[in-house]
Amino acid sequence: MKRDSSLAAGPRGDPVDRAAPSRSTGRGAGVALMLGSGLSNQTGASVAALAFPVLGPLGVVAVRQWVAAVVLGAVGRPRLRGFTAAQWRPVLGLALVFAAMNLSLYEAIERIGLGLAVTLEFLGPLAVALAGSRRRVDLLAAVVAAGAVAVLTRPTPSTDYPGIGLALLAAACWACYILLNRTVGARLPGLEGSAAAAAVSGALYLPVGAWVLWHHPPTAAAFGCALAAGVLSSAVPFLTDLLALRRVPAHFFGVFMSVNPVFAALAGVAVLGQQLDVLAWIAIALIVGANAAVTTLTAGSS
Repeated sequence: MKRDSSLAAGPRGDPVDRAAPSRSTGRGAGVALMLGSGLSNQTGASVAALAFPVLGPLGVVAVRQWVAAVVLGAVGRPRLRGFTAAQWRPVLGLALVFAAMNLSLYEAIERIGLGLAVTLEFLGPLAVALAGSRRRVDLLAAVVAAGAVAVLTRPTPSTDYPGIGLALLAAACWACYILLNRTVGARLPGLEGSAAAAAVSGALYLPVGAWVLWHHPPTAAAFGCALAAGVLSSAVPFLTDLLALRRVPAHFFGVFMSVNPVFAALAGVAVLGQQLDVLAWIAIALIVGANAAVTTLTAGSS
């Protein structure tokens, strides 16, 4: 029988896996990449909020979409002329969802703060994970998440219901984004579909973005914040996530994504001075835990 070249004799003659250190190193690098991705994404969102007083969420989102179009276009290099009608349909749907998701999220951030907006948006992936499930543990996770949302949206004198609605719209868009991405990935090779959707989304924002920049001339600081948001929340997460997925299992990646609401809340406190009460922190932790549990168990049963 052929001997596995990754095994060698240890000091007592026991087999030693030479590949183990490299696998461990790869997993460690993957975790570092995911950590950097989450921190970059939420720091970018907090930096974007600094430009809201000058450009508004609409202007900042326009700049972010343009950055995403350039980065994804350079990496994916879509051959648009070769797309069929069956391929264009989900690409156009993805482009519209991509545009609506970022705008509704940024509008929500302006109204209710970064931590709460991102936590509510995270209900989108959780809903996709729960959809069609018949397991009791998933039902329990849904109940826990619903209770946490009730805590986050409980009536107070300062409750901003339009802001909460915008965050939930962003959650619905994220759920559609996940489902459309699956279709696009099945119909187009590599990253061509995502790159094409980003290009279309960026093009949709050209007229409205130009209008905003014309009527609200940006200061150097505001434009720099918007540009930094595009890099930190689009370019860096895309590239680091791509590299991380080469080093860690997909389900592990999905579980780690659950820390994003925590990163968002911390970034809101550190960069924007947005404070959350104890109940809000507990609710965020419950939603993160519910998502992590569902993602882990779903991966384990697949």
